[in-house]
Amino acid sequence: MRFIKTAICLILVLSGTKEVFAQKDISISIEQSNAPKGSKDFYKADNSLIQYYGRIEKLNPALPRFWAPGVYIKAKFEGNICSFFINDQVLYGNVHNYIEIVIDGKPFRIQTKFKNNKISIKGLKKGTHTITICKDTESGNGYLEFAGIECKNLLQLPPKPSEKIEFIGNSITCGFGADASEIACGKGQWYDEHNAYMSYGPLTARALDAQWHITAVSGIGMIHSCCDMRIMMPQVFDKMNQRDDSILWNFNDYIPDMVTICLGQNDGIQDSTTFCNAYIDFVKTIRNKYPLAKIILLTSPMANAALTAVLQNYLTSINDFLNEKGYKKIYHYFLKTRSGKGCGGHPDLQEQQEISNELVSFIKVNNLASSKQ
Repeated sequence: MRFIKTAICLILVLSGTKEVFAQKDISISIEQSNAPKGSKDFYKADNSLIQYYGRIEKLNPALPRFWAPGVYIKAKFEGNICSFFINDQVLYGNVHNYIEIVIDGKPFRIQTKFKNNKISIKGLKKGTHTITICKDTESGNGYLEFAGIECKNLLQLPPKPSEKIEFIGNSITCGFGADASEIACGKGQWYDEHNAYMSYGPLTARALDAQWHITAVSGIGMIHSCCDMRIMMPQVFDKMNQRDDSILWNFNDYIPDMVTICLGQNDGIQDSTTFCNAYIDFVKTIRNKYPLAKIILLTSPMANAALTAVLQNYLTSINDFLNEKGYKKIYHYFLKTRSGKGCGGHPDLQEQQEISNELVSFIKVNNLASSKQ
């Protein structure tokens, strides 16, 4: 399990418009390039052999667009080299997004450099390989577009996992501040340490052999968000871009078997009636969208003692109230408070793994992992 990236040797080579990252024999290069036209080895993004996971806009199937953290794409190919093409929105005139490239289970985290990026992977052993491309940053960092993949031969992947989980939350769920292995806390931009792929949600999903969706925004709350944000989670839950509050998400495209909610950190201690009523209404909204899903209410692993006690009381009361009203498959779990070794007091990669371990254990002990429950 990777907590820090000491295994990755970073070789920075500025040669024209190219940067190279290398680990042993594998190298990853980034250059400015549009997707090729007429190449026999190029597969467009709408090829049926490519798998997509997450809230993705497909108005143009050949150029799917996505904002949310943790959206991921999978492909299987033959050969010792592969390139893929990904476009950055270049929000506010600059690139902001990081992506996780996972090659045969080995993760590499890199930042996009241009509006149109060609990312090439070389030095692979001959044979078949699987690649996962995951958006590590969140909606506030702008969208990415996947334009296709170039390889010797694109192959059929195994079927998608049958189990589906959705993780609703704030910066903790986004993986904010978790990965300072390349840029130290306080030395770069607020998004430089984002790592959604290694946050507790995807870690939990992979441990349970499940698909995942992350529905989360840094700073967001149930009735109060921090940092002068004017949106709350119930307001943007049905949106594709949860910082824009505009494009609607089609809930029929992904119906999870399980949903976790980790909110309340940014709300702070609020009036019990106001907070609990809003939380109950939100759970009812989720139940309306996902009638059979198990819903787990989580406390915040960043909360101080006072907020932890309040959230434990509120979530217990909310769970009991919903059960009394006939809502089944509602659960709650109190996460252990972490010391917040990541940036801004957030969980670092090791603490994200610990949170996942807790959640996986709770799910297994209560036999919640099977959609047949």
